[in-house]
Amino acid sequence: MDDWLDRIREQRGTLVAAALIGVLGLWWWGGRARPQPAGILAPEDPVQTSPEAATAWTFHDHLLTPLAAFEIRARVLSVERYRFDRPAELSPVDLTLGWGPMSDSRVLEAFTIEQRDRWYFWRAAHMPIPEAEVISHSANMHMIPADEGIARRLKAARVGQLVHLKGQLVRADGKDGWHWVSSLSRTDTGDGSCEVIWVQSATVADRPPDM
Repeated sequence: MDDWLDRIREQRGTLVAAALIGVLGLWWWGGRARPQPAGILAPEDPVQTSPEAATAWTFHDHLLTPLAAFEIRARVLSVERYRFDRPAELSPVDLTLGWGPMSDSRVLEAFTIEQRDRWYFWRAAHMPIPEAEVISHSANMHMIPADEGIARRLKAARVGQLVHLKGQLVRADGKDGWHWVSSLSRTDTGDGSCEVIWVQSATVADRPPDM
């Protein structure tokens, strides 16, 4: 009897270990950057037009005011989730996105890119393109997902993937006087230069549609 019980315990232990290895494997694979071939993968500039409506709305106890309609197809250069800062009440994740030359693996291999404190930082030992092109073809963007499904897709995005986002650039005002205002330019830098996007549609893919 004791031998039989020992065998059952061993089998259970093996199953638990196998399940744990499987979970860890999925986590490791899911967190890996997605490799991409050389070449520009997101050739189009973001499209910004007049807001669809001028009416503000309330979301998570904040007033959101539309500033412009916005659409972007871009490569994910970095992802950072936030839980404890003030903007996290609206925006659980920032995506640093690149388009044009900043979606080309041959260009990006020269750069080290990171995010912290809602900022995007880059450095390069040598510049494969002019600094002005880096500035005008990449940006850190604060995501305000319109629903939980969009939130899950955005938080699951990985470096190297391609995103297609539609929504609106907004100003957010809290009841405590706090406010957050989107940039309306792709060439500004410094404080206030990030886009604040109310994301109404989001697709995330490993490859562009034509590949």
